[in-house]
Amino acid sequence: MLHVPTSSSPPETPQQWVDYLHGKLARSLPDYRKFSDYYDGKHQSLVFSQARHQQQFGKIFEKWADNFSGLIVDSVNERLAIDGFRMTSEPDADKDARDIWQRNFMDAESSAAHLDAMIQGVSYAVVWADKDGRPTITIESAQHVVVQYRPGSRRELEAAAKFFIDDWGREWVTLWLPNAVYMYQRGAPTQGWSQRRREKNPLGEVPVVPIQNRARLVGDPLSDLAQVIPIQDAINKIAADALVASEYAAWPQRYVTGLEIIEDENGNPIEPFKIAVDKLLQAEDPQAKFGQFEAADLKNYVNLIDMLVQHMASISRIPFHYFLNGGAVPSGESIISAEAGLVAKARERMLHFGEAWERVLRLCFKVLKDKRAEAWGAEVMWRDPENRTEVQHMDALIKRKLIGVPTDQLLSDAGYSPQQIERFRKMREEDAKAEMELARKYPMPQAQPAGPNDQAAARQAEKAPQGNSGNAARRKAAA
Repeated sequence: MLHVPTSSSPPETPQQWVDYLHGKLARSLPDYRKFSDYYDGKHQSLVFSQARHQQQFGKIFEKWADNFSGLIVDSVNERLAIDGFRMTSEPDADKDARDIWQRNFMDAESSAAHLDAMIQGVSYAVVWADKDGRPTITIESAQHVVVQYRPGSRRELEAAAKFFIDDWGREWVTLWLPNAVYMYQRGAPTQGWSQRRREKNPLGEVPVVPIQNRARLVGDPLSDLAQVIPIQDAINKIAADALVASEYAAWPQRYVTGLEIIEDENGNPIEPFKIAVDKLLQAEDPQAKFGQFEAADLKNYVNLIDMLVQHMASISRIPFHYFLNGGAVPSGESIISAEAGLVAKARERMLHFGEAWERVLRLCFKVLKDKRAEAWGAEVMWRDPENRTEVQHMDALIKRKLIGVPTDQLLSDAGYSPQQIERFRKMREEDAKAEMELARKYPMPQAQPAGPNDQAAARQAEKAPQGNSGNAARRKAAA
């Protein structure tokens, strides 16, 4: 029987930590999977429909969904890009930090970390050393990793664990404690965990960094989809109703009164007319009257969906034109105003994610026993999240140049990476050397000293002619 510690019995042994963290992860998995399913478009069908409606049409709409959840996350994630790090007070990017980042494929991995953090509320980065002693960074999902903070702390970790299943169906867990790392295995869910390996933790701290999406002072980090899922369900339900109405109520139904009903030998009424475009309905009885019911107005469904999309845009701070409501797409200054909320949202994510990445790099330098492990003034160099036209962007950079902003900073603001800026610096040096070489090879001809006549002519040209005397002087000079 597994021992699951309670609040009055905190974990003490590694085995107890494994049991406790396994139970903690199991409680959060349903929410994590739900958010992932909504991002992937695997929505619940007809959530707000009555039971009878679900029985009749549930199978029809089982694999259909109008998915805005992916748009809400992707529109922010595509604006989050890391160009480099400044680990010290030096204005240039830290080359060692960039090498660590590139060696661990973090340009792509960091994007995946941001994506999962916004979907599930948190993702994780694990820092360790490879066989050569170089720092490695691995990105993990919240569906596999769980952490426990020290009592009274929101930053210092007491333990962390990663649970996974191999290709043979065996369950494994890696447990990180400040003093040691353990590997456990479980052959079947009914069996207990058995220790397979133990090694010392040279870092002296849990090498797992939570990448939290809008962490709160109380409670778990929030998913960007938590508040929009009910609206997404309502949109799907109304869209499904519109499709049903288009099948059963969008065609005008015709009727006839005063006409004798003819039945077959079994007493079933026989349809008197075959309706078609080229058919004419007629009846001999003068009392017979023909008519038709009004078709269902599907525009009401469209208006209701538009209203819900507006609510979703307001809650998620995504510009309304991203939802392609059929209106005109803004341009120029209006699009900057329309995207102000989205840009502010992206900058807020940079604030939270940046703290995590700074801690990741400090851990990497701790693996290397480098003094930058204590670089508390480190900062992440993010790419500008605001989309502007090239003309607007260059005009803003020229104005910054006029107030004294250095060239390297302007290049960074223009979107160039630290590596590109370094190459530009070397190119400028080569250009300057080439110009100096040309100047030495092809010197400019020196001006000849002016003679007496040239000096007199120069003095005459410098004197501005005035009135009639000036005209007379010009005539005399021309004679």
